[in-house]
Amino acid sequence: MSERVAIIDLGTNTFHLFIVEMDGEKINTLYKEKIAVKIGKNGISKGKIAQDARKRAIHTLKIFRTVIDLFEVHHIKGVATSAIRSAKNGEELIAEIKEKTGIKIEVISGVKEAELIFRGVQAAMEVPETPQLVVDIGGGSVEFVIGTRNEILWRHSFEIGAQRLLDKFHQEDPIDEKSILALEKFLTKNLSELIDAIDVHQPTGLIGCSGTFDTLTEIYLKRAKLERDSEAKNYQFPLPAYELIHQDLLLKNREERLQIPGMVTMRVDMIVVASCLIRFVLRHMTTEGITACSYALKEGLLHSSFEEKLTIGQKVAQ
Repeated sequence: MSERVAIIDLGTNTFHLFIVEMDGEKINTLYKEKIAVKIGKNGISKGKIAQDARKRAIHTLKIFRTVIDLFEVHHIKGVATSAIRSAKNGEELIAEIKEKTGIKIEVISGVKEAELIFRGVQAAMEVPETPQLVVDIGGGSVEFVIGTRNEILWRHSFEIGAQRLLDKFHQEDPIDEKSILALEKFLTKNLSELIDAIDVHQPTGLIGCSGTFDTLTEIYLKRAKLERDSEAKNYQFPLPAYELIHQDLLLKNREERLQIPGMVTMRVDMIVVASCLIRFVLRHMTTEGITACSYALKEGLLHSSFEEKLTIGQKVAQ
């Protein structure tokens, strides 16, 4: 018997709605939508969600509710991440969403978020047997997972997402050398646990999830004059190609970055500090390239729910 499920991911930058039909051992995608709500704008660095961001959030969830009802979905799984979990008024927003849309949202921990992201990567690709470093740069937090094909060796969530780094370090545009040095000093201090974990587990590859890596992939494909395969769930590009893109981002201001072929408008502000973070991580590990994975939290949440459903079904059958 088939069942329709709606997955909602309330990220710091983007809200996602993912509607699927689970039929036996198959998952059929019915609808996908993402809206740039930017819930962390004008508030995340102050530990709150600004009033205009709250209005955007409620408006978007009402749209999601309408779509969910049109698809006659009765099972909704919604999660909220860094911006809401760290905000003083985050629980107020969750309560308002429930009151005005009937949608229940679970605020998940950073560790749970990291685990779900890794599950998403496993669903998208065959993770090598050697340790890999999975990185998901959100607006509020950054999740790092070191894992192999079969297990997670280490994971951590740091509240140093791209919106926070943008507010703190990208005041001049193009970003100036002084700000880059300050950012690197900040990362050295705040990512010491990651650096230690890399030393212990020696990951051989970097797998990047979500917006920043999607945008870097688009820029790389345009430069290399390659067509994007709409069915592909991951792309690989060599470090020299990334280095050229990174240096270009550092030299350009916002208007110039918008002109870069492949640049996504909603990423143009945060991509500079996000790329500085990627470059910092790469300096602490040895790898030949970057794998950009199109699956992350919402897909991990979906596949975890799907496997749970299959397990329950098998137990009932027994």
